[in-house]
Amino acid sequence: MGRGSRLTRLDAFTKTVEDARVRTTTGGIVTITSVLVILFLIINEWRDYSRIIIRPELVVDKTRGQRMEIHLNITFHQIPCELLTLDVMDVSGELQVGISHGVTKTRLSPKGVPIDVNALNIHGEEAFHLAPDYCGNCYGAPAPTTSKKQGCCQTCEDVREAYANIGWAFERGEGVEQCEREHYAEHLDSMRDEGCNIAGDLKVNKVIGNFHIAPGKSFSSAQMHVHDLNQYLNTNSPHTFSHTIHRLSFGPQLPDHVPMPKVPALGAPYYQARNPLDGTSHHTTQKNFNYMYFIKVVSTSYLPLGVEDDDHDGIAKGAVETHQYSVTSHSRNLLGGADPEHAHTLHARGGIPGVFFSYDISPMKVINRETRSKSFIGFLTGICAIIGGTLTVATAIDRGVYEGALRVKKMHQT
Repeated sequence: MGRGSRLTRLDAFTKTVEDARVRTTTGGIVTITSVLVILFLIINEWRDYSRIIIRPELVVDKTRGQRMEIHLNITFHQIPCELLTLDVMDVSGELQVGISHGVTKTRLSPKGVPIDVNALNIHGEEAFHLAPDYCGNCYGAPAPTTSKKQGCCQTCEDVREAYANIGWAFERGEGVEQCEREHYAEHLDSMRDEGCNIAGDLKVNKVIGNFHIAPGKSFSSAQMHVHDLNQYLNTNSPHTFSHTIHRLSFGPQLPDHVPMPKVPALGAPYYQARNPLDGTSHHTTQKNFNYMYFIKVVSTSYLPLGVEDDDHDGIAKGAVETHQYSVTSHSRNLLGGADPEHAHTLHARGGIPGVFFSYDISPMKVINRETRSKSFIGFLTGICAIIGGTLTVATAIDRGVYEGALRVKKMHQT
């Protein structure tokens, strides 16, 4: 016997001759139904294979030596921009006082309408008309390094800065030549009923720290960070720290072209989801009131399909890096006393009125990785299972119907 004969004995797929085949109408219906079922199941298998899911992973954050971006947009309804100071400090000892670079202050009318940008500068009357040899008096304080003329106080702002540098309180500027020339007190009085919007970006060390918005110039006294509260407290104007946080986010702003993964279970993409403090509003009628937000920041990486991890610095090329955070809040009256909402709670007396954000950095990192729900081999295996399973079931159904029809026919004949 030849090789062909030996292989013939191994054939598991025996054939029938054409004359031995019986075609029925029922078989045609079962065949068409089987084809439609196979097509339907293959389409669903393809959709399942094409579906991208996000698998979260929790790893140790390996990034180091980086600075973190903070994006904020906050409106204060009952305090003018001139009285607000934005400071940042952290455990490394870095202190950023009176931040103005990268941050915009917009004056708001009592109805919350932005005032024309030309009217934003309270020190509008610059001292350009002064004689070239003019050197303004600093009234006993050392001249600030920010003055346009070394060793002199040319403007009211220079005098205020000089006083803040040595911890002296500054009133309304009466008797100060520069302030009277610039009508500082009059300008300040005209703003008493205004509000203020502070928006912009901060860059801070990726360590434990805080940033706060409080009234008056800030300075250090006896190794303590304090603010000059005279202009805030010594007035009949109803200044309070009622505020609305329109947006507060950590990490880089994500570009508009970043693809949006369609994850019905998660709704909106995680990196475009609402931040916990977005849209938060608080209202108080007390001047001496303090709001504190305690924030836990978690580094978050989004790896699109095909992007792999980079074990060297913790940042994968092509990954979208940002941060998520959780927050708890606390507020108290700085005059101390019993908490009106908690009968057994007493608040200590003292502190600085304002809005304080204390942030802590988690040592863990969340990686949200895009993956397919199944591999290509799994997709092919699924198709084979669909075709084989459907044909097997169809064959059994067709055989059962055919045999049943034959038995019924024989019963009628007998």
